[in-house]
Formats: sequence, C-alpha cells, structure tokens
Amino acid sequence: MNTSPIKFSSLDQPLFGGLLKGDLVEYLEFVADRFVPVLAGRPLSVWRVLRGQDPFMQKNVPKYTPGYVKTVEVWAEASHRQIRYALCDDEQTLMWFANQRAVEYHVPLFLGDHQTHLVLDIDPPEGADFSVVVQAAFLVREALAPAGLEGAVKTSGAKGVHIFVPLEKHDPDDVAAATRALAARAEKLGPALATTAYIRAERGGKVFLDSTRAWGATVVAAYSPRLREGLPISFPVPWDSLADVTPADFTVRSRFDGDPWTSLMPEPQRLPADLVAEGHTIPVARVVAMHEGKRRKLQREREK
Repeated sequence: MNTSPIKFSSLDQPLFGGLLKGDLVEYLEFVADRFVPVLAGRPLSVWRVLRGQDPFMQKNVPKYTPGYVKTVEVWAEASHRQIRYALCDDEQTLMWFANQRAVEYHVPLFLGDHQTHLVLDIDPPEGADFSVVVQAAFLVREALAPAGLEGAVKTSGAKGVHIFVPLEKHDPDDVAAATRALAARAEKLGPALATTAYIRAERGGKVFLDSTRAWGATVVAAYSPRLREGLPISFPVPWDSLADVTPADFTVRSRFDGDPWTSLMPEPQRLPADLVAEGHTIPVARVVAMHEGKRRKLQREREK
C-alpha cells in the first residue's frame, strides 16, 4: 500500500460555519486513532463542501480516488445500481477524505452481515431546548433497564442524541422490531414529552423517538464533525454528564483524552425474546407514514 503522506492544499481556505479547511484537517489528524476504528469496514458516505458550492453527499467514490483507498460495491435498491463505497480502514484514507473537504462521516449499522448496534435517534421539536432531549434520553434508558439492556449515548452534533445498544448477532428484522418496541415503551413512560409519531405534523411539539435506524439505515459516526455553525462533532457523553452539556460544547477545535466512545460502550448484549415479539406487533413507522401520505393525497384530490 502507498503510505506516502498526504499533501494538503489550501488549508487557509474557508470551509463551513466560520472555520477553515485547516481546522478540519487538524481535528481529523488529532482524532484519527479513535475515529478510524468507528469507520473501519463499513461502507462510507460523506458530506463534502467544495469551494463555492453547496454541501453534497458522496457515496460513489470519484474516479480519481487513489489506489490505497479500499472500496466495496453495494447494490442500491433505490437507484437499481451498484455503488462503489470507500472503506475508511486506515488513517491515510481518512486524511485523504479530509483533503477532499469531507466534513461529515456516515456509516451503516452493519459490519458484514452483523448489525452491531441497535440505535434510537432522539430529535427535539423545532425551537426546543436541549433539556427536553436529555429527558427523553433518560426515558429510553429507563425503558432499556427492565429488558436487561444498557446503551451508550452521544450527541448527534446537531440538535439531538443517539443511543447505541451493542448487540450480539441477531436477525436484522428482530433488531428492527426491538428498536420499535423500545421506542414505544419509552413513549409510554413519558407520553407528555415524547412521541413515536413518524409524521411531523402528528408529533404535537413533542420529542421524536426515531426507531427507523434499521436495515440499510446509516447514522453519523461518533467523533464525526457536522455541517453546522462552528463544526460541532458527534461526541460520546457519560450518562451522568448528559444534563450538563449541549451539542455545541464539542467542536473540531475540542481536544480530549482517551477514547470515550469505546470506554463508555457496554459489551454486546442479547435482545430478550419478549421485546422482540412485542416489536413485531408494531407497524414499521416509514411504511405507516407512506400509506398515510397516499391516503391524504387521495383525500385532497377528491376534495378539489
């Protein structure tokens, strides 16, 4: 493999959110030994910001991608074609992406044929304070405990948090079902605060417990910067510190010791059969929303 150092260009150019390309490169160099293991082996999608252009998501690697970047082809059902994704398995590949002005790093929950984590995405309503996200996160933690499960939490780098539950190997449909069941149990614990309603208009100003991170879904990786003012990062937080932080506290200019994502993550766990069975009785939120959208469209057409 070619291990020659990356020749970085235009480090003093503006990047996004008031920061320079050099700020991104310096951060990714600093975090590389902890960030690469989060990305390794997983087909990578990135959000890039080219000078003078709007941000765009890149899945297919460009033709000029150097030979040392490992790739994998994955069939995309939506577009009915093979997509050649990068695998960010080493620091040189990460720094090549940094030089390409790749800011956000999104990975699937699968490593090979194994969904490694169950994920609940907690999203606040427009204009809400982060404190409601914290309250909703603790509802999820409260729902996990009777099932004998533990999770780690990280800021999304935007407005919410992600709760990750590491898993032993399960059928992906069972993981998706358990995710729905946990969201439903958390909603029952705090119905005035949280909702599982997938259609935004039906959430009533409540925090959304998103249970759709399953199957082929991706999630922003721990330690990834985000395309927000100041380039915040998605950062792991101990449960007992969650109420004392906000997502904006962690940015590409932050420096920290150790590898909190690894140290805070519990060991892989087995999903209880009753949780899985309960989840299989709950309809898939996206499917429900799709049918509801078609029904509403038909009704509007009839009322014309």
